[in-house]
Amino acid sequence: MTLTQQLQIGPHTVQPPVVLAPMAGITNAPFRTLCREFSGGKGLFVSEMITTRALVERDAKTMRLVHFDGTEKPRSIQLYGVDPVTVGKAVRMIVEEDLADHIDLNFGCPVPKVTRKGGGSALPFKRHLLRAILREAVTGAGDLPVTMKMRKGIDDDHLTYLDAGRIAVEEGVTAIALHGRTAAQHYGGTADWEAIARLKEAVPEIPVLGNGDIWSADDAVRMMRETGCDGVVVGRGCLGRPWLFGDLVAAFEGGGSPARPTLREVAAVMRRHAELLGEWLEDEARGVIDFRKHVAWYTKGFSIGSELRKKLAIASSLDEMDALMSELDLDQPWPMGADGPRGRTSGRNRVVLPDGWLNDPYEQASVDVDAELDTSGG
Repeated sequence: MTLTQQLQIGPHTVQPPVVLAPMAGITNAPFRTLCREFSGGKGLFVSEMITTRALVERDAKTMRLVHFDGTEKPRSIQLYGVDPVTVGKAVRMIVEEDLADHIDLNFGCPVPKVTRKGGGSALPFKRHLLRAILREAVTGAGDLPVTMKMRKGIDDDHLTYLDAGRIAVEEGVTAIALHGRTAAQHYGGTADWEAIARLKEAVPEIPVLGNGDIWSADDAVRMMRETGCDGVVVGRGCLGRPWLFGDLVAAFEGGGSPARPTLREVAAVMRRHAELLGEWLEDEARGVIDFRKHVAWYTKGFSIGSELRKKLAIASSLDEMDALMSELDLDQPWPMGADGPRGRTSGRNRVVLPDGWLNDPYEQASVDVDAELDTSGG
């Protein structure tokens, strides 16, 4: 059975309804380029997380991250902010300077240094603060669609996603993406797809996108059928596998088998990824060094040897990468061990929060400015 539905994000039609999740240090312009190439340009590819404070202050690194090339349509920026006024300024700056065509707001970050200040996935617990941020963003965005990404809540005793969903609808948010985990789960355990279905039932007025444990195109199709969600957001499943977006297009359009590249084909993608990073950073060595974090993901399951794998992970030039990859058995087929979960899988039981944060979900709260970093991305 083919899923032919399309996702509407304001004026932007996303078909098939597949979105690349923002990932700090990962979903920069080079990685988005690779994913778009494999998808044939289909889908929505969101930038790394941009902090509103850094954007308003025109931090140099942040201004690089908000640059899109001419092939990216629509241009999609994810913003992270904790202060309604600063969020409003950042959104108006995006509109006035024509920096993007779509704005996504991040309320899902579970990192302790963020939640201990009341930011990220801790923030939706304070309903009035969430509403104020959404109102400023939607008002400042004008005709640009504003979406949001969130988790189920802080932990199983403090779920926020249904209240947050209703607030989002009331404030004019265009679509909501739900990662089916709490902040306490971090990236451990199993994503709760039933929560995605419950959110869809609670906010039928706008599209709901599901996120969590999509490791293959089949997982994406199954999530949509089981939950009734309007689209999927793919994060860790595409680490070291940008061709997953080609698989997704094929699955939703009813044709083609999942990509099973040989190591030779994987090595070619690795080389191109590192080269694109060097061009983007205007420094080949910096590009290769930035690429190092991807080596383990690309080579997962292949028989390489620990010493050679280690050398690839500390390479400093394209020539060095080429020499090392020439030593590989490039005719190896795609290994069975390369499928399934990848990236961070750890969980934790306790979420670090500000003192008294859980006392009253309706108090007029503010968040320490330290919850928002003055730089963006990874």
